[in-house]
Amino acid sequence: MQKTTLEQWRMFKAVVDAGGFNQAANVVHKSQSSIHSAVNKLEENLGVELFLVEGRKTHLTQAGKLLLRRGEYLLEEVQRVEHIAQSLGCGVESELRLAVDGAFPQDVVFSALEKVSALFPQIRIDIFDTVLSGTNELIETNKADIGVSPFPMKSGLNEEICLLEFIAVAHKNHPLHQLDRQLTYEDLKSYRQIITRDSASHTKVDSGWLGSEQQWTVSHLRSSIDLIVQGLGYAWLPTQSIKGPLQSGTVKPLLLTEGAKRSVSFYLNYQDKDLIGPATREFLGEIRLLTLNMPTSEDLV
Repeated sequence: MQKTTLEQWRMFKAVVDAGGFNQAANVVHKSQSSIHSAVNKLEENLGVELFLVEGRKTHLTQAGKLLLRRGEYLLEEVQRVEHIAQSLGCGVESELRLAVDGAFPQDVVFSALEKVSALFPQIRIDIFDTVLSGTNELIETNKADIGVSPFPMKSGLNEEICLLEFIAVAHKNHPLHQLDRQLTYEDLKSYRQIITRDSASHTKVDSGWLGSEQQWTVSHLRSSIDLIVQGLGYAWLPTQSIKGPLQSGTVKPLLLTEGAKRSVSFYLNYQDKDLIGPATREFLGEIRLLTLNMPTSEDLV
């Protein structure tokens, strides 16, 4: 028979998160004495001391730090079960929160979402624009249900859906094109490189070659494309996102001896398969179909 209750674990975590018993009382709207009682009962049932109180400061003991990790996992599992039950009870999820890396073709995402909305007109769709590891961070912090990312998640489910081609390009009148020969990375170092910043708050990563002495960093892929079209630098950009400028000849591929093109795997990522409702499953199916025959740079130039 279990000795502890979920409410005791919730109060324990509330004290940790708030930084003290008095602060926790304001957050969870319970009396300080009831929170003390719950935590004291938890300590008594577990046979360990969880907190040390020094003046107005409350500190976790070593045992408290260890049990906090276990307690957080326990509360997350309970929350997950509740979400699953809610999903089963409602039938169709009320909201689809989707995080999409800016390098992934937006027209593909919008086409898939249009199909979802046609089948489930009542569902609310919330789209987050992300860069690099930003998608996975939103999923891990439960701010997005599903994501399209160039990185698989360390935990959770990952499904590789396509390879996207990135190509080194510059405006047709850029000085690099005027050299009229094959280029090396040494040639690139003297010119401005346009880079897109990782949108994650905590686990930022760099991607690709970043060797230029002069760099401009932007927050959105659209800004990077605009700068290239205006002749203000060069960059590796997803072929799908620059179809128009490539076909019109406004931008041209750089004739690099190596590394002119690179392929990046993109993944459908989510935390828990049991939490995926019918509308989300429909979106997954549409994305899989739409990514089967995406064009490469050879098809566009």
